[in-house]
Amino acid sequence: MTHERLLDTYAKLAVRTGLNLQPGQQLVITAPLDAVPLVRRVTEHAYRSGASLVTTLYADDESTLARYRLAPDGAFDIAPDWLFNGMAEAFRGGAARLAIAGENPALLAGQDAGKLSRANKARSRAYRPALELITGFAINWCVIAAATPAWAKSVFPRVPEEQAMEQLWQAIFACSKADVADPIATWEQHNADLRRRTEFLNGRRYRALKYKGPGTDLMLGLADEHSWKGGGGKALNGVFCNANIPTEEVFTAPHKDMVDGTVCSSKPLSYQGSLIDGIRVRFERGRIVEMTAEKGQDAFRNLIDTDEGAARLGEVALVPHSSPISKSGIIFNNTLFDENAASHIAVGQSYTENIRDGSKRSKEELAALGANTSLVHVDWMIGSGELDVDGIAADGSAEPLMRKGEWVI
Repeated sequence: MTHERLLDTYAKLAVRTGLNLQPGQQLVITAPLDAVPLVRRVTEHAYRSGASLVTTLYADDESTLARYRLAPDGAFDIAPDWLFNGMAEAFRGGAARLAIAGENPALLAGQDAGKLSRANKARSRAYRPALELITGFAINWCVIAAATPAWAKSVFPRVPEEQAMEQLWQAIFACSKADVADPIATWEQHNADLRRRTEFLNGRRYRALKYKGPGTDLMLGLADEHSWKGGGGKALNGVFCNANIPTEEVFTAPHKDMVDGTVCSSKPLSYQGSLIDGIRVRFERGRIVEMTAEKGQDAFRNLIDTDEGAARLGEVALVPHSSPISKSGIIFNNTLFDENAASHIAVGQSYTENIRDGSKRSKEELAALGANTSLVHVDWMIGSGELDVDGIAADGSAEPLMRKGEWVI
């Protein structure tokens, strides 16, 4: 298929399978400027599906850089509360949410670390009302990606820009299953496969997971009444959607106070314009007490210093080393893809859906069960072809779940 046809198929997949956009529903899109061709295709398919209004908010790398180069010092404690409050209001009113990723992974490399930290904290505080609706799965939402020149160059640095863009688009289409004969039916089967995995894990009721690998020796307790999820799911508004395209993970809530040991990252983390690599941390009673990173250490330290919950875990996910994204051999420098190439953990906010009847419980009840609270939620990859994972039963016995990064159940 031509690029244009693949792009159209991808946009249709995002609207129909990712969002499952409903007639009369509004849609809020966020995207980089370079994603305009994809946004236009998505918008067309949204209106064909009966959308009442599509509103797109664009981000511009050059404008972002201008802020760090030219804005007065006091400007970095400010965030557009009015904008994020408006987004939260749209979600409360039933609007769906589509985020299109494609940012330059190293956009803010070399910028003042203090300014970055302050700006990220201000943004996290302002975004909290909208984030809670997302992590609470109140609405149908989805994250997809668009190839952009800066991102493509970071993934394929040794080829010309046009070729890098072509290769990145091909990888996006393949990992998202947009290049198969019937993408929607393929996703239905994929969701069924992931659902079988979650049903098995939910039936086992492990109290913890034990990780062992190079540089990793970690005991990760699971939240009381935790629930494994994977693939598509029904939001509180009753709409079945796929929050991530692509996705290869099954995930649940760790217990915020029951994580002990050391763990190392296996892939770079792109966070708010900084590329962080070679992360190594030590947990005690759920909290990161020591950390180093070979690259972007200040950025990672600023992340986990955002608030008390940012140094604790809010998600744990298992992904086989043989996932299609891992087998591609590409390091995407983008969490949407790299987290689906490797098992991972996330510091920060827990997902309400990962606690049984989580949407019906108070914040105090969720905390008592082990769910974490934070202004942030950031995934980073720890899986590899050398990682073993055991499920720890209530009686303390261990059952093998993964060996050398692959499922054994």
